[in-house]
Amino acid sequence: MAEKKNVAQTVRELAKPLVESLGLELWDVRFVKEGADSILRIIIDKEGGVCIDDCVAVNDILDGPLDEWDPISVPYRLQVQSPGAERELVRSEHFAKYIGAPVTVKLHKAVNERKQYAGTLASYEDGTVTLTTEDGASLSFEKQDAAWVKLDDFRDFM
Repeated sequence: MAEKKNVAQTVRELAKPLVESLGLELWDVRFVKEGADSILRIIIDKEGGVCIDDCVAVNDILDGPLDEWDPISVPYRLQVQSPGAERELVRSEHFAKYIGAPVTVKLHKAVNERKQYAGTLASYEDGTVTLTTEDGASLSFEKQDAAWVKLDDFRDFM
């Protein structure tokens, strides 16, 4: 059995080849507590977007192996989903893929009296995120200092 803090990493390592065998990308794995429920969230992606059939296929291909591997010691629900349009950038490969893309950032602590910024992802190196803000300024911060960094695909619609 894996410890709770390692569940997502363990499941990621086990699930990645199965998800990729379906022609999909394993975007992220999260093991979260929501109310009384423990949820194993498998987030998948592919060029052109994920459909419900992709989610069902991943659910089906992981259901038996998860029971066999038994990486979670508590009852849980399996959820398979897409990262969505405003996908959260989590891993270094996510940041590398979206250099130049519009993003929104929420920081844990205010910088220049603000916690939230919008701009363009300028770079990501060794855990340091650099953003060119909407006013043209450069803002750098450690990824761990951000509550989240998300794509901002809807900025042009405002």
